[in-house]
Amino acid sequence: MSDTVHRDVVDAAAVALQRARKAAQDRGDKPLSTAAAAKNMRAFGTAMEEGTGSPALRSRNRYGTDPRQLGGFSGPGRSARDPRPLSSVVDTLMTHRGWKTPVNVSSVLADWASLVGPRNAEHTWPEHFEDTVVRVRCDSTAYATQLRLIQSEILRSFAEKLGEGIVTRLEIHGPVGPSWKRGRWAVQGRGPRDTYG
Repeated sequence: MSDTVHRDVVDAAAVALQRARKAAQDRGDKPLSTAAAAKNMRAFGTAMEEGTGSPALRSRNRYGTDPRQLGGFSGPGRSARDPRPLSSVVDTLMTHRGWKTPVNVSSVLADWASLVGPRNAEHTWPEHFEDTVVRVRCDSTAYATQLRLIQSEILRSFAEKLGEGIVTRLEIHGPVGPSWKRGRWAVQGRGPRDTYG
């Protein structure tokens, strides 16, 4: 009876680790060397130590290390082992990885309706942000023209919410029409037309 119970028990952590390793292998990722793994751990430790207070607040022994970091009871006062708010941990991670600007722009783009108005937001949507340029797609040329008219106001809103120089230009595109080209001998057309917009 007890043998059947033990055979049916699945180690969820081991299964998750196997899946992650398989996914990394399928992507072509290779295992880290020992030096690269140690470097990542040092960078992570540095990121985690930021925000725990100044060195004056941490007790240090004559070797310059915090004995509370070595394990055991952390004692009264601040320690690197004290829990930190999730927001400060994520903020530190984003700053060290250089994700701050894309995340800020994405959070503003998520509130697209407040930037362009609810009526325009129904017919326009931001597609992509790269190198201070936001690409916007519209479902008709009329809304593309409307967005071009209020482009300076949108850029001003970006500057107010994100700071100067984060978003410097909007690329506004109308609808993408279908292609009727078939075969090898297709004739060059007269350019895109607003067939369905």
